[in-house]
Amino acid sequence: MKSTASSRRTTARALLATGILTSLALTGCTKSEDSSDDKATEQQADAGQEVASPSAGSGPSCTIDTFGGEKLDLKNATVGFSQSEKEANPFRIAETASIEAEAKKRGIKLLTANAQSQFSKQISDVQDLIAKGADVLVIAPLNSDGWEPVLKTAAAKHIPIVTVDRKINAEACKDYVSFIGSDFVEQGKRAADQMIEATGGKGEIAILLGAAGNNVTTERTKGFVDQIKAEAPGLKVVFQQTGEFAREKGQSVTENLIQSKPGIKGIYAENDEMGLGAVNALKGAGKKAGDVKIVTIDGTRNAVQGIVDGWISGVVESNPRFGPLAFQTLDSFTKGDEVSQDIVIKDTEYTEANAESDIAKAY
Repeated sequence: MKSTASSRRTTARALLATGILTSLALTGCTKSEDSSDDKATEQQADAGQEVASPSAGSGPSCTIDTFGGEKLDLKNATVGFSQSEKEANPFRIAETASIEAEAKKRGIKLLTANAQSQFSKQISDVQDLIAKGADVLVIAPLNSDGWEPVLKTAAAKHIPIVTVDRKINAEACKDYVSFIGSDFVEQGKRAADQMIEATGGKGEIAILLGAAGNNVTTERTKGFVDQIKAEAPGLKVVFQQTGEFAREKGQSVTENLIQSKPGIKGIYAENDEMGLGAVNALKGAGKKAGDVKIVTIDGTRNAVQGIVDGWISGVVESNPRFGPLAFQTLDSFTKGDEVSQDIVIKDTEYTEANAESDIAKAY
């Protein structure tokens, strides 16, 4: 039942076209609510996104001619960015900051909108960005389905769309150009490996599911469950309930979990905020650090501190610094270069071995 994560990480798939091969180590300047000191800012800049195992010409790609648009100089264009969720979540804070910083660095006009976790608002937000003159769009989707109104409007004006951190259920290089994000199934597998190591591979465990309606929740669940079944049959998933990617909901669900499953040995939270909510619930129930093993995904500063403090066993990173790679992709595409339809980024992880030394890299 020993962890096989190291061999699996080397096989993480990524599709990167020739137009963005020079962006393998792009970095973005972001600030989370805990990153005010110079050292933290410097280390965060070194934690920018890197494309996993790039291979020129591998996998489906897209060009502006195939897409049906016209070449343009991105420096003279207006970029619209649609954020999906309230920026109480450090992931969203860092993501928006990265997009804004890269636009400023490149001298590009940027229009932004925040859907405040309301999908109907996000649809109207993007329609409004188009009406205001956005030539290209970067969208962080709240849901994967329901984008037909936006796609129809964008297609009529041949507006290229890049989605980040979540996919939309549509046809690449027709409805949108590229998706940039993590391998979420792989994240789930790596979280499972951390849970196996933390628990010794035996006992009852629970899953705090992310919000319904998007590929991140589905894929992080699949990766975790499949890996547990394959590598640690002595671990039994006895509880699954959505925490909606929110700290408060994660806390309330865990409070119920403790009552219904007092012998629970581990909790897999599909993002850090729910994991931190679980920590609050355990503290409120009089539990001690380490009594219940918690593994999360994201890589926020507070979650990594949770490892240092002994409340969290491991964190799989999901890097939110999309600005440099998103703009490089758009720049290459609008110049007429070929870009990949799926651009998968590398993610690191935090454990007891590196949490204290690497905490400044977290967001």
